[in-house]
Amino acid sequence: MFGKGKKLRKVTKIDTLVGQSTELKGDVYFKGGIHVDGAIKGNVIAEIDSGSSLTLSENGRIEGDVRVPNVVLNGTVIGDVHAIEGIELAANARVKGNVYYNLIEMAMGAEVNGSLVHRSEPMPIKQKVVEEKKAAPEQKPVQGTTAQKMGAMPGTPSVQ
Repeated sequence: MFGKGKKLRKVTKIDTLVGQSTELKGDVYFKGGIHVDGAIKGNVIAEIDSGSSLTLSENGRIEGDVRVPNVVLNGTVIGDVHAIEGIELAANARVKGNVYYNLIEMAMGAEVNGSLVHRSEPMPIKQKVVEEKKAAPEQKPVQGTTAQKMGAMPGTPSVQ
């Protein structure tokens, strides 16, 4: 009757706690569970098949990309979020970037300023770098007059 169809949440013990008055600068690599009440200025990364989880409280803030199998957000992330297994966006969650997910749960009030992209399989980090390089064509040096080097259209007279 009650609770039918509801999934039981996988409870992961917290191995690491970033306190409310703590600010970490640099990438954080971890295994297990991490709970963030403070700020991290850098990427937060866990192994794809580790079953690790990140919990970001409403006071927490991450300025960088997140690549963690299980993510529960109730704070702010400025960067892309890659939740390989699943993500829960609580009411105070704010994401300024794209969210890549397999399973998603989003509460009323949560905010994503970017794209929601469903992925059934994770994109390896190396493959992502290769795809980004292909997407951004190489810039060739501009030859010609000073005005052309500054961005004027070819064929327009240059002012000297």
